[in-house]
Formats: sequence, C-alpha cells, structure tokens
Amino acid sequence: MSRKATGPTVLVVALVLSGCGVVPDFPPPIPDSYVPTVTVSAEEAVQGNLSSYGFSEAQRMAVRVRNVSCTGVTRGTGFALDSRTLITNKHVVEGTTLLQLNTYDGRDVSVTNSSLAPLADLALVRTTEDLDAYPVLADEDPEEGEPITVVGYPNGGELTVTSGTVIRYTNDPINQNLGEVIYSDAEVEHGSSGSAVLDSEGRLIGVVYAKNTSGASYIIPVSTLKKILAADDEGFTAQENVSCAHASR
Repeated sequence: MSRKATGPTVLVVALVLSGCGVVPDFPPPIPDSYVPTVTVSAEEAVQGNLSSYGFSEAQRMAVRVRNVSCTGVTRGTGFALDSRTLITNKHVVEGTTLLQLNTYDGRDVSVTNSSLAPLADLALVRTTEDLDAYPVLADEDPEEGEPITVVGYPNGGELTVTSGTVIRYTNDPINQNLGEVIYSDAEVEHGSSGSAVLDSEGRLIGVVYAKNTSGASYIIPVSTLKKILAADDEGFTAQENVSCAHASR
C-alpha cells in the first residue's frame, strides 16, 4: 500500500548551559544529505487518498466475489453500481456454476444472474437484496499524475485500500478492452480484479482488470464503462450457470 507523509520530522538542537557566563561550542551544521523521517498515521495508512467519509463509503460498496466453476475457484472483487447491481471483471465470473458474494462486514449476498460485456473485461451481477452503498461515476477519466485509490480484496482476504497515481494511458496489453486503458503504479494482487478505482473525492474513475509482473495495475477507465452501460442490452449478454457434467462430455 502506498503511503503519504503527514510532514517532515523537525530536527531540533537543544543547547544546555551548565554554568553562568560559559558559552558552549556551536553545534555542527545540519548535513545536506539529511532525509526527514516519514510518519503516517494509522488512519491515513488505511484510507489511502480518501477522506474518512470516502473510506467508509468505499468499505460499504466493495464486495468479495468467489466464482465456483468446473475448473476451480476464481476470487475477485466487485463493487455496487446501484442498489442491486454489481460491477466486476468478465474473467472473474465467466464459466460460473455458482457465484458467492460477501461484504466487508461478513454479510452474504445472493445472486440472481450475471451478464458479460463483449468488448471489455467487465461484467454485471444482479443481487436479490440491496447493497449498502455505491459510488458516483466521475464525469471524466483521470489525468496523468492524478492520485487514485484502489479498493478490493486481494487473494480473497481482507478489504485493502491501495494508493497510487495515474502513470499514463496505453493500449490494452492483453487485448481485452475497447480503446486505451490506464496504467497505474497502484500495486494489486490476484483477487484485486474488479476493484473500484476512486479519485480523492470518492468518485469512480475506473475498474482494475490486470497487473504486470511488478504488481502495477491496468485499469478500465470510467468512460469505457459508461459507453458499455449506455448500450443497454447490447452492452452486456446474460450468461447461464454452467453444468460441469455437461461441460465434461
């Protein structure tokens, strides 16, 4: 997780006079190579680039996703788009026999169906009960150098908030998405796929879908998500749960 400094440590030199009328030697000069110690409060370490309110909302909208398929179990992350719709990656939920959703406070959420986007690594999951919170979609994609926060469940574990910046826009390295994607230094792990990417005001600016060997993230920008959502039925195609007995024939 990236950390930000609350301010440099102040170097203080104390002069102690041991007797009246005695002037001590001057202290040595501060070395040019002095590097202040970086201190980060526990609250900042947890929240990344988000305010306290933004972090609370991020907790409530992020959902742990577990896809049981014929070939094994895939773990990922999703986030609420509205009260009963979840966004995640296509590769997280495709080929499912059973989708299991779980919130940060341990609540299980039942699924009615899932749909896959044909031109991006995105999927919609519909739920049978209301999700706690969902983000506002940013009006525009983030600019290069802009701070971001990734909220997800790496390795299917605890909710993690990771800070980073937008490095640049680039062609999709695995050819899964429509148009350019964001390359960021926010480090992610397996299970982070489908994580919400938020700006400093808590607005959604993208969705994590891949990483490189050093853990840096690739993100589908919010403009691509909006374009696919606007396509209605053409944007997502419903998938039926797979029967493993049928698939093995």
